[in-house]
Amino acid sequence: MRPFLFGILLTSMSIPCFARISDLDIEWETYRQQYRKWYVSETEETKRQIWKENLDFINQHNEKFDKGEKSYFMGLNSFSDLSHKEFLQQFAGGFISTSDTDITFTSGPSIDTSGLPSEVDWRKEGWVGPVGNQFACGSCWAFTATGALEGQVKNKTGKLIVLSVQQLMDCSEKWGNHGCEGGMMDSAFKYVKEVGGIESDATYPYTPKEESCKFNKTAVVATVKGYKDVPKSEQSLMVAVAIVGPISAALDATQRSFQLYKGGVYDEPNCKSQVDHSLVIVGYGVLDGKKYWIAKNSWGTSWGNKGYILLSKDKNNQCGIANSLSYPIM
Repeated sequence: MRPFLFGILLTSMSIPCFARISDLDIEWETYRQQYRKWYVSETEETKRQIWKENLDFINQHNEKFDKGEKSYFMGLNSFSDLSHKEFLQQFAGGFISTSDTDITFTSGPSIDTSGLPSEVDWRKEGWVGPVGNQFACGSCWAFTATGALEGQVKNKTGKLIVLSVQQLMDCSEKWGNHGCEGGMMDSAFKYVKEVGGIESDATYPYTPKEESCKFNKTAVVATVKGYKDVPKSEQSLMVAVAIVGPISAALDATQRSFQLYKGGVYDEPNCKSQVDHSLVIVGYGVLDGKKYWIAKNSWGTSWGNKGYILLSKDKNNQCGIANSLSYPIM
């Protein structure tokens, strides 16, 4: 059951009728304080009243969720004062797809998954680091690459080390990546292999902008021998997640519902198969009879369920989730 999100009541306040403040005004102030929203001018704050439209959108959708018509619910987050256009401009599009057109999905040869666990969650095994925040920078590809590599480092060394997203941002342009303008996980893995490793976030911390390369090879904490692309099928993804660990993936994140997702299994029939944003698949399971992938995003913990989303599984490659899958080999 989703939490009750709105409707602060003035039960303990006595306000003269001529000075009465609406519940919506109080909700707005609560939102601003919770997400530390301070605007440079009254004009800008007035513009941010797009928040009210997003609130209406959330409530209308959640009424359907309460009736059992939707499998996921929405809620306020740090993006709720942005129009959908602004959100897409600032936070989507960080994954550079190898195709400018939608990929036609074919299931490929059948793969027997009957021997695999019915549920997997690598967070419980300590293979998944904390949720990162890319801010208004198209660096999802770098967070996704380090997320998959962190799982393999844990597998090999027994240690969970948060790796340097910033090193990939600053140093891998020669391999086809472009910092905040986007990149690819495979190119990141190639870079780490060819330069001899990657530093930790502790020695090369993240800043939401591309800077000059400061890679220090003496500070390397992980190396890569290569990478493997997973065949474009959800069955292949299931095998990879169960056997290998966290897997780099990409999907269509252009839907308004994705911007405001809060919990439940994200089943969005309007999703496209052309992918534009990347995240890490860290497990799978079933909720109320609906299969899902567990995906770790890089938009901070205010988005989704503490930074995670449950994506529909085995729904004919919904949102293109099986179109671009890979993992590093140590």
